[in-house]
Amino acid sequence: MQSKPHKLGFAKLKGIRKKRLLKIVILLTVLAVGLFGFWFILRFALNTEYPLLLVSSSDMCTVQVSCDGFTHPFEHTLHRGDLIVVQGVDAENVNSEYPNSDVVVFHTPQQNPSQESVLVITRSVAKTEVDGIIYFQTKSDGKGTHKWPEPLGEREYDNWYDYRENYTLNGMISEKLLVGKVIFRIPWIGHLVFFVSSYSGMLTVIFLIIVLIIFKFGIPKLKNKKTENTRKSDSEKASET
Repeated sequence: MQSKPHKLGFAKLKGIRKKRLLKIVILLTVLAVGLFGFWFILRFALNTEYPLLLVSSSDMCTVQVSCDGFTHPFEHTLHRGDLIVVQGVDAENVNSEYPNSDVVVFHTPQQNPSQESVLVITRSVAKTEVDGIIYFQTKSDGKGTHKWPEPLGEREYDNWYDYRENYTLNGMISEKLLVGKVIFRIPWIGHLVFFVSSYSGMLTVIFLIIVLIIFKFGIPKLKNKKTENTRKSDSEKASET
């Protein structure tokens, strides 16, 4: 008879743990759905498949010191680690009047069928229309002898080539590869992503998840077990008397 309240208490604790776990699962599900929904809304609103991108190189950086963005985050340039917001735009609406021209994002041309196309950030410095197709002359702000906004020499322009017809022309890149233009940048955020994607970053994340699980489930379970043993011992003593 003395063991019935103990069994009921243990069942109650077990039910509470299940409810907590269910709440966590629901919270994670809502968070995931919210993030996916936000991503699709952002793609629709900005009219591009790539509304948010990380700057992974220093090609657009014009400062003379480190281009990690920590020492001069708000300079008029793009640093490695910046998060940029990209808006889809028609080729005829891209501003190519250098030096006040648009920073744009393209798919890189393919020199052969097996080459993988990636995204590249550069500046449009001129454009021309040939047979109904607009081609862009581009240059990365931080590359070459003259950096933005200095006057450029023709030999400093990017020299694009694609094996497919109408994707490049005399070193210029076609509107067919245009993704959009950069309308905003947020410094530093990319460094967190780079860290998490690194080997040491992944180990750190795994360690933090394990610690969180231990604190959330392991320690309460040990406390409940200790309480259960204490109650059991008290129950045995009471039955003996």
